[in-house]
This record gives sequence, structure tokens and C-alpha cells, in this order.
Amino acid sequence: MIKKFIDKLLGKSAGSTQGKSRFGKRQEVPAEVHKIDPALVDERAKNVVTTLQQAGYEAYVVGGAVRDLLLGLRPKDFDVATNATPEQVKSLFRRAFIIGRRFRIVHVVYGRGREHEVIEVSTFRAYMDSAAAEQVAGNERTSKGELASMKHAVDASGRVLRDNVWGPQEEDAARRDFTVNAMYYDPANQVVVDYHNGIKDAQKLTLRMIGDPVTRYREDPVRIIRAIRFSAKLAALGFKMEAKTAAPLIESSKLLADVPQSRMFDEMLKLLQTGHAIATVEQLRKLGLATGIYPLLDVVVERADQPFVKAALQDTDRRVGEGKPVAPSFLLACVLWADVRDGWAQRQEGRHGQRPQPPFPALQDAIDDVFNSRIGDVSGRGKLAADMREIWMMQPRFDKRTGSTPYSLVEQARFRAAFDFMRLRADVGEVGEAIAEWWQEFSTADDLRRQDLLEQVREEQKVRQRVRLRDPAAAPKPRSEQPARQKQAATESDDGDGPDIEADAVPPDGEAAAPRKRKRRRKPRPVGGGSGGGSEGGGSAAGE
Repeated sequence: MIKKFIDKLLGKSAGSTQGKSRFGKRQEVPAEVHKIDPALVDERAKNVVTTLQQAGYEAYVVGGAVRDLLLGLRPKDFDVATNATPEQVKSLFRRAFIIGRRFRIVHVVYGRGREHEVIEVSTFRAYMDSAAAEQVAGNERTSKGELASMKHAVDASGRVLRDNVWGPQEEDAARRDFTVNAMYYDPANQVVVDYHNGIKDAQKLTLRMIGDPVTRYREDPVRIIRAIRFSAKLAALGFKMEAKTAAPLIESSKLLADVPQSRMFDEMLKLLQTGHAIATVEQLRKLGLATGIYPLLDVVVERADQPFVKAALQDTDRRVGEGKPVAPSFLLACVLWADVRDGWAQRQEGRHGQRPQPPFPALQDAIDDVFNSRIGDVSGRGKLAADMREIWMMQPRFDKRTGSTPYSLVEQARFRAAFDFMRLRADVGEVGEAIAEWWQEFSTADDLRRQDLLEQVREEQKVRQRVRLRDPAAAPKPRSEQPARQKQAATESDDGDGPDIEADAVPPDGEAAAPRKRKRRRKPRPVGGGSGGGSEGGGSAAGE
């Protein structure tokens, strides 16, 4: 009591009286205790650690990789922590790049193309209270010039905007998020360095925040999303979030409103693309955070039980589990397809007093509306938006399986993504299974087999045509009785250069109606006619 009273008189904070307890107690756990299998450690990560140690620096595998190794799992990513500065790290490797301003780190790259591997190397950072940091009034964007000369800065709420102050290992451990992610493994002597009982928490399957959770969420509100992501990832292993760590999540989620939208968008994609999308949705609902974190994430959670979206989430988890690449454009295209599809139908039918539109412009306008209402400018309308648009615009073209369209479609750069999208639609009954199987075979067949498949479609269309002719009720109406939008659709070009969309663009059974070929009459050329005498008449089809 007397010591606390003296500290208060001297102006010392309560946190400063705890001193070493805040930074924990260093424990070096040998291999016979932690039982990590060295064979699970990536050789490239070992090489980075060895290179730094031979140059006279401390270096360890750190973070989630150590946690996974303790659990007997082979980590997918390896991070390294060292007391070398980013510039010193970069000088030791041929292909190393310093990235980031908020937190400067080094990417050491091995291999090229899709097979390349990145080992992320960070420098030990000092633990600094908000009171010890420089304060700025704005955020990363509005105070960019002011932040340029700062190493450690926070905004008015205490959120860390920049943190590039180097320090000892024990302080670096204290500023990490969770105890199970704050351990250091030296593959050379096979020792785990643990400051916050991370090994015990891993054994107890507990996810616990280091320090006061309310303060840590205020320092960086994105830790809320990280807590959700790790709890979802580790739930399958039996991990549970400590009550004290979970309690402030809902109240602290209000702080996410101050995080830049571009960063929130990236963090949302991490939630959905780490192989635990279904578990993430379950955790969001369980923790009371099904809404309010990010508008687009709210849509994902809301639609996660719909067959098509659920199938897309499961497919994403499967591909990640198999080590296959996943594209955010594909998953988001699946999540927002209902909006595109409904808006497309609405424009073609002329609902709410609108004038009916032809199918192709209607689809384009529906897509534009979805981008404006659901995504905005956060993606920069760059590659992600372009890929989503291509996936959606290709869907009607799968209905046309005649002429040159199938050949040109399979050559499109985004054909595989668009086909996978259509395949999912077939799985939930939105498209006929026969169409999906036909395109699957056509995309992989040789030229001879492709000709057979096209002939098969022509024969099927002839059969349907004969059936319609025998059935008076199915006979086509006179042109004067056709709806205006069908007349307009009948005049769409059929040259295979663009999407060939029938009046009923996506038939319920997934089969496109056979297009009726019309012969146009020619007006007789005037004797000695001029340049305009050869124009074709715009009259009715032959036989009418």
C-alpha cells in the first residue's frame, strides 16, 4: 500500500509498478518437454534463421508456426523474428524486400512463380504505452505526412498508427496478441522460448490475450478480427477463447469504424480464405458479432446457410485444405450472385414501372448496381472487380452450345473460374446438370470429340423443335403477339463475338431454347441503283 501511494505521488502509472510481470518470465523449454518434431520445420525457414545467426544476430521461428508445431501440425506459413533491423536483414539475402510503413518487415523470397515461398522476417519491437507515443489527430491517410517522420504514433483513441521502435525479445513477446502466438523456436538447439505460458495454454487449448484485452483491442481494433479468425481456426482442435478475452469483443467492435476500409476489406478476406470460412461464420454468430464488423461480411454471414453460398464457402475451405489457390473474386461473386440475378430479372421484366431492358444491358446494369451498393470503391475497381464481372457475364454464354461460341468461351482467361461458378449453380439445381457435364467434357476434349458434342446438341435441338411443332400449345406466337422484349432479343447478333443471351436468359432446366433462324427478304435493287439500293428490308421472316 505504501509503495503504491509513493508511486502515485511520483506520478508513476499502475502499469509501471508491474515491471517484469508485464513482460513475463523467460522460460527456455527443451525438446524433451515440448516434443516438437524438427522434420515439420520448413527448410527455407531454417535457412533464414541459420543465415541470421551466422551473421551474429538472434533469430527464431515465431508465432502461429510454433503453436502448430507444438500441436503436431505442419505449419503452412513460417515467420521469423530477429534483433536485426530490416536493412540488416535485407543485406543478407539475395531476394529480400522491405515492405510496409505501419510495421516495417522483410519478405525473403524463395523460388519463382506460383511455387514461390515467402518467409516473413520481423525485428523485435519495443513495448510502448500509448502515453509514450507521439499522438496525431487523424488517421493513416489524413496524417500521412506527419507520420512519415515518426516511429511510434497513436491517434486520439489510442489506436497504434505506426510502430517501428526496436527493442528486446521480452518486449516483443509482450506486444504480441495471444499467448499461444508469442513463443519463439530455435531450430538449431530445438529450444522454445516462452514468456507468457503459451505452452501451458496450448496444452489447455485456451486462446488468451496477453495483457488487458480492452487496452489491447483499443491499441489495434483489428485484433478483434484476429481473435475471431484464430478462434475459428483452432475450434476444430478443441480450443476455446478465454472468457476475459471474449468479454469485451462486442463493445470494442465499435472501434472498427475508425479502421481504414481498405484494411477492413483485406481482413475480411483473410477470415474467409484461410480454410475455415464455415467455422468463422459459426464463431461470429456464437460471439454475437454476426453483424456490425463490416457490411460485406454481414452479407456473407446472412447468406451462409443458402445452398449456393454455403457450397462456395465449403469449396473454398476444401481448396485451401488441399493446398490449392483461391481467389477472392470467385467467393465474392458467389456471395453477391443473388443480387445480380434478381436485379437482372427485374430489369428484363420491367418491374416497378421500369422499361424492360434487353438481357445483355440488363445484366451489365445489374452488376454495376451491385458494385455500387455492396463493394464501393474499396477494391479500386481493379482486378478483383474485373474478375467478378467476367465470371457473371460468362454465365449466359454457357447456354449457347452451337456455332463458334463454345470454342471462343473455353479460350477465355477466366473460363475455369466461370465454369466452376456454373458448376456450383448446377450442384444446387439452378442450372441443369447436363449442361455442366457437357461443358466439362467439351473443355477437356480433343477437336474430334468436340465436333461430336456439338452435333449432339444440334440433334437435341432438332428433337425439341419437332416436339414443339407437334404441340399446338407450344407453337411460337405470331410476331405481332410477341412481347416487345422478345422481339428485341430476337434481333441480337448471333456471331459469337459477345454474350448470346436469349429472351429467357437462364431457363429453369438450364437448357437454352434452340434459336430460330430467320431468312430476310431482300428488296429488289432499283434499276441503275445507287449506293443505298442494296439495303435489306427489315420485314418479317420468311413464311410469315
